[in-house]
Amino acid sequence: MKRPPSLQFNDRAVILSPAGKIDGYVVQDAAAVLDSWGLRPKISENALCDAGRFSGSVAQRLSDLQKAFDDPDVKLIFCSRGGYGTAHLLGKLNFSGIRRNPKWVVGYSDITLLHAALQTYGIASLHGPMAQHFSDEGAEDIAVRYTKSILAGQPVKYGIPVGEKSSLLNREGEATGRLFGGNLSVFCGVLGSKYARIPNGGILFIEDIGEVPYRVDRMIHQLKFAGIFKRISGLIVGQFTGYEEDNQMYSPLLESIREAVSEYDFPLCFNFPVGHVKLNFPLIMGEIAALRIEEEFISFIQ
Repeated sequence: MKRPPSLQFNDRAVILSPAGKIDGYVVQDAAAVLDSWGLRPKISENALCDAGRFSGSVAQRLSDLQKAFDDPDVKLIFCSRGGYGTAHLLGKLNFSGIRRNPKWVVGYSDITLLHAALQTYGIASLHGPMAQHFSDEGAEDIAVRYTKSILAGQPVKYGIPVGEKSSLLNREGEATGRLFGGNLSVFCGVLGSKYARIPNGGILFIEDIGEVPYRVDRMIHQLKFAGIFKRISGLIVGQFTGYEEDNQMYSPLLESIREAVSEYDFPLCFNFPVGHVKLNFPLIMGEIAALRIEEEFISFIQ
């Protein structure tokens, strides 16, 4: 797995929108943060287009991403937002340019598809906050500062206290393996395809937003039926937000996840600070991670 080079002063960063449309001021705010890091931010030609729910036609979005892949001067591809639409691009993208010159791709949610594809081609990428977060929270936000630090070459090292609710669900232990996964519904959408590279002994992490609990339960069982849980060394359950508990389910959402994997002995933690939340800590996809889950503390290192 190739890790893209650490960012240097005056490196070119491109902000683009491979999926949903976004307000211009949000992108401008994100560009200002990247500029404050000493980078040269550029907003792609079609990043602010409006094509219904998408930020431009398939051709426009594909053109922006392909140009960023192929331009050796570009060192950072910063996705403005997720939403939906990245799937339109995967089968049309040529990855030869980014394979020759690996560069950081940053994003989450629908950008899970790009992370999965890049792992297929042996390139690490960053699951982390996007333009809306940068605009809302600013350069001093902890997740933004962690993003800057990682892109500059600093190691990922998180120490996270375990909350009272999580302590009842977590399964203690240690795991080491390549990190994969991301948004649960998006990741399940590529299972069985060439873009679903499942590393033996890997650490899977999942998060989602606005999903009905029974659909989350079904997707967890989809992973189970695909044999994913037999191959992993650890499971990180991030934030599941924007859902309502279903009183027809046999148990609440997080408890149903724990029950679905109860037959396995890998370490398991819940409510990890990653997902559609303010505390969306960046994680390097495809790289080796060390996870330790204790009664009152979680350690995550890359």
